[in-house]
Amino acid sequence: MKLICTRDELLEGILIAQKAVPTRTTLPILQGILLDCRDESLNLRATDLEIGIECSVNAEIVDRGWLVLDSRLLGEIVRKLPPEDVEISVAEGNITEIKCANSFFRLQGQSGEEFPQLPQVDGERSLTMPQDLLKSVIRQVVFACAVEETRPILTGALVECRSEDMVMAALDGFRLAVRNVKLEGVREDICAVVPAKALNEIQRILKDTQEEVHIKLAGNHILFGMERTRVISRLLEGDFINYKQIIPEEYGTRIRLKNEELLESCERASLLAREGSNNLIKLNITKNQLEITSNAEIGDVREEILSETEGQDLEIAFNSKYLTDVLKVIEDEYLRIEFTTSISPCIIKPEGSEDYTYLLLPVRVIS
Repeated sequence: MKLICTRDELLEGILIAQKAVPTRTTLPILQGILLDCRDESLNLRATDLEIGIECSVNAEIVDRGWLVLDSRLLGEIVRKLPPEDVEISVAEGNITEIKCANSFFRLQGQSGEEFPQLPQVDGERSLTMPQDLLKSVIRQVVFACAVEETRPILTGALVECRSEDMVMAALDGFRLAVRNVKLEGVREDICAVVPAKALNEIQRILKDTQEEVHIKLAGNHILFGMERTRVISRLLEGDFINYKQIIPEEYGTRIRLKNEELLESCERASLLAREGSNNLIKLNITKNQLEITSNAEIGDVREEILSETEGQDLEIAFNSKYLTDVLKVIEDEYLRIEFTTSISPCIIKPEGSEDYTYLLLPVRVIS
């Protein structure tokens, strides 16, 4: 096996593939990246057996072949090479030579035959959408997935497609995030739960462009295909919670205010909230004003924000992280927050849009 490619393209491909390399594994070969030159281009592949990533790199293939090199070491070597062409050749016993300008490395590789194959996802069900749109959808939803695996199904996000509507939803028992988008060309209904880990990696790979990402589902796997990158993930098994039943349809109090002002005030209040035992901030809603307070043994803080208020005055408390998380992903200047009672969930939405809904449970405060 022998190939020649640019340092920059090779490094970009390695960094993408590395996202699927496990931090810990009982199978040492999974710590490596497969370099597959059996066709006309170089394909870099990595997997932790739950997520697989394959990235194509432009290269001159002199002799075809494949082998596995240690991911961490390969990445560090290529990162330190000068910005010149890189030549990789493999001799007997998978001894690999890497040449670039005046640099020369010799590494022990492993046979590509020992590396796990990625599942075939032939696209029984499929849809297409712009990369920047999918990136935005994931960003506004995935943070609400559960971290604890007491209920494994909640460690992923639900993806539903019916007619021309796509919905992504996630909840962890304390909050719910739902994003709706309109898509064309969805031919079949889709209902799948994608692990948050896979969505986070896909979000990092996606670009802020209108270039399309092709999503295919088959069996228990989902594939996200971009121009030169494929990401394949297992789907989570089980029934997702019927989240629509927990979204309140009425409210007793509603406020309208600037998102940035609320975020900045909550972040300042959370500086003391983090010093307490429950990361708690309190909201006191009165006519045309929102007061945010937090108390800890070392001190207290009070923030005041002008707001437009409808309905009754209300006092309510929240985990500050759960509140600031959503404020960071809402892109609109103004937002609306709807409340029913001090012990009932509130609804946060960007103003003028019904495409995004965030439900947050309050913290019961004992006087």
